[in-house]
Amino acid sequence: MNKYFILLLAFIYSNSNAQKIKFQNQEFELHNVTGSVVELEGKKVLKIERDLKALPFDEKNLEKTVDDKHYARLIDINDFENGTIEVKMYSQIQNPSPFPPAAGFIGLYYRIKEDDSAWESIYLRPKVGRINNQFARNHAVQYFAYPDFKFQTLRDKFPAGSYEGSAPVMLNEWITMRLEINGETAEMFINDMKYSSFIVNKMLGNSKKGYVGLYVDIATTGYFKDLKVTKKALKVKKEEGKVGDI
Repeated sequence: MNKYFILLLAFIYSNSNAQKIKFQNQEFELHNVTGSVVELEGKKVLKIERDLKALPFDEKNLEKTVDDKHYARLIDINDFENGTIEVKMYSQIQNPSPFPPAAGFIGLYYRIKEDDSAWESIYLRPKVGRINNQFARNHAVQYFAYPDFKFQTLRDKFPAGSYEGSAPVMLNEWITMRLEINGETAEMFINDMKYSSFIVNKMLGNSKKGYVGLYVDIATTGYFKDLKVTKKALKVKKEEGKVGDI
């Protein structure tokens, strides 16, 4: 039997058996995460944690075992390309923590291919968002493109700050994240700020459209609510002058 056909059958079988969960009139498919509807501060929220049995974590091999297929997929939309994704999220560090350096990794995946072979993401490290150290603050936001451009590869191959940035966020508080995706660019807005906190001038993913997902990583308990996805047509932007040395 053709090996690619076998892989396809395995994918179909695994997806057909994936756990699904409904929340706020939306249905999510759990990919290597556990999920439940719980109460937080007196309101129903969607709780998500990475499933370390389904997808093990190796502290000595971070690049290969983080930013991977551990998320809750919104199954209502499978062709998101350009538009707005907004969600309210709340990040806690697990106690005890399986990874002491954990920073409360939480955020969004988008343009996810059907077979989980590619997607793009912007996520937060809330633990360092308001820390009294500028170098650490500059790592509060992370963009990456799976599978070729995870966080360490981006740090190694691009100038510092190209795909990371700062944002006024913190653990144990509600954060509203809004992403504006348009062609090769993405902007992230936090809470009620008028201007974006983070810009990706050139995304690197090879998936141009797909699903949207809620992401958490190692040692994080993530709570989510009020996910809104709005598809929009590509907006052609006017050419801007080059930014010179500052």
